[in-house]
Amino acid sequence: MEATYLVVMMTLLAGVVISCPPSDRGALLAFKSALTDPYLGIFNTWTGSDCCTGWYGISCDPTEGRVNDIILRGESEHTLFAVAGRTGFMSGSLSPSLCSLDRLTTLIVADWKGISGEIPACITSLPRLRILDLVGNQITGEIPVDIGNLGKLTVLNVADNNITGNIPQSIVSLGNLMHLDLRNNRISGEIPANLGKLSMMSRILLKQNELTGSIPTSITSIYRLADLDLSMNQISGSIPAQLGSMPVLSTLNLDSNQLSGEIPGCLLRSNGLNIMNLSHNALEGYLPDVFSSTTYFSMLDLSFNELKGSIPASLAFARYIGHLDLSNNHLCGEIPVGFPFDHLEASSFSDNDCLCGAPLMRVC
Repeated sequence: MEATYLVVMMTLLAGVVISCPPSDRGALLAFKSALTDPYLGIFNTWTGSDCCTGWYGISCDPTEGRVNDIILRGESEHTLFAVAGRTGFMSGSLSPSLCSLDRLTTLIVADWKGISGEIPACITSLPRLRILDLVGNQITGEIPVDIGNLGKLTVLNVADNNITGNIPQSIVSLGNLMHLDLRNNRISGEIPANLGKLSMMSRILLKQNELTGSIPTSITSIYRLADLDLSMNQISGSIPAQLGSMPVLSTLNLDSNQLSGEIPGCLLRSNGLNIMNLSHNALEGYLPDVFSSTTYFSMLDLSFNELKGSIPASLAFARYIGHLDLSNNHLCGEIPVGFPFDHLEASSFSDNDCLCGAPLMRVC
């Protein structure tokens, strides 16, 4: 009898379709009402009582029927975009109703170009949020001050917006963060001194803001860091020599700042760095003569600084240098012959004090 009862119950449960609760559906409809999509008609799919089925960009947990993911990208290969023959555009703002979706793990509202307003402060109350990607909009205001409450966050991308204010100090509490992209905003103030606490980080991209102060030496303790871009800010002081000893760092962009002092020899001696741009700063002194057969740069740009002396002879022993730019410095002497100099153009050496030889076509 008991076995028969269990079979009946399992049969009945198998036929139950779990749909999203009215609270989640209501939150999504409030989110929709704050946005306007004049071209693609994405929100035309948001009909019916079950927001877990057929609603574009919405995914739910299959067991609980709660909304897990909102993934709305303004650039996509989806049929909606192909039929419209264009990328997406939305205006409006991000509704605080999102904050009632307490099972949300992914929030991507990216590249819509016209979404403005501020990031809802209550976004930091979402305990399961792992990805927050709002790149490519017109979002204003500041990064929520208690962003550090999002303990499970792995990706924070708010690049290409109009965000102001400082980088919140609480950001160093995001122990699982792996990707930080704040590029192309108007963020000011200094980089948090203890940013190095983010030990899981692989990319720190802060290009084209209004950041000041120095490069925190704590960053050099992030073992997994592969890409560091602090270019086009107002960062001053010297370059931490420890950057040259980071085991995974392959891309270092510090150009267009106010950096001074000498270039640490270990940066040019590093076996891991592949792309390095230190151009448009106030770096001075001599180029360290530390190149060897293990030197491999696909791009090395030291232009527009105050470097003096001659081009190091050891540069001729480099394993590979794809693009080299030493222009607009105070270098003198004869340009070495052979690789890599035989494939470089005159522009790589122009506007120095007294360089001579090929490819400048200036006799020494």
